[in-house]
Amino acid sequence: GGPLGEPRAHNQITALTDPSAIDLRSDTVTRPTPAMRLAISEAIVGDDVFGDDPSVKELEAFASRMFEKAAAVFCPSGTMANLMAIMAHCDARGSEVIVGSDNHIIMYEQGGIATMAGVMPRTVPTQKVPDDQTPVGGISLAAIEQSIRADDQHFPATKLVCLENTHNLCGGSVLPTEYVDSVGTLCRQKGLKLHVDGARIFNAATVLGVSVARLCKAADTVSVCLSKGLASPIGSLLIGPEDLIRRARRHRKV
Repeated sequence: GGPLGEPRAHNQITALTDPSAIDLRSDTVTRPTPAMRLAISEAIVGDDVFGDDPSVKELEAFASRMFEKAAAVFCPSGTMANLMAIMAHCDARGSEVIVGSDNHIIMYEQGGIATMAGVMPRTVPTQKVPDDQTPVGGISLAAIEQSIRADDQHFPATKLVCLENTHNLCGGSVLPTEYVDSVGTLCRQKGLKLHVDGARIFNAATVLGVSVARLCKAADTVSVCLSKGLASPIGSLLIGPEDLIRRARRHRKV
């Protein structure tokens, strides 16, 4: 890809044909092992909308237990999981989300929060150099607080803060548990919700030596990609409180 912030030329890359080559473009280019293909072919499936797919139900229950949250919903992609989360949190048009200027939600999700959800993104600078309070890939507490709108009919209503952990465009930088906790505390003090784009949250938890439940304890919702570090062929999960996941399922249907 080009310099930071420039669109990547995904469509200009020719697929590798040499079976001996190791493809390091992304963790998304992994392919199923024979054992995975066998498990897929033998899985008991059903209609998920009717609640008849035991494999999906088992996955959602397993994820909610692992993250120590009440519920989870399976969906095809991380982009969709993030959009579902934002739509569920910001259930009134004219809401606003505070998000880092280099976060995946802003850079690589086609502006879906505006075009699909009718939600206003308010970007604040993504931290590029660490300081005593803000890690690389984070957004400063001061910037978050300064970006919260006053309760005024002229302004959109601030509803949500979004973090990304690990942070893609900051070289896979990890947001420490203490930082996520501090953002969560600020959100609660200001009556906001916190969503973590955790596409690679298991990478972050491994680096920090903590459980994903502890790392995401302060978050109201977290999205998790199964097709990145976990090497699944497809899929993501949105995990959070039961009432919000119920709303997210409605948005998934749209």
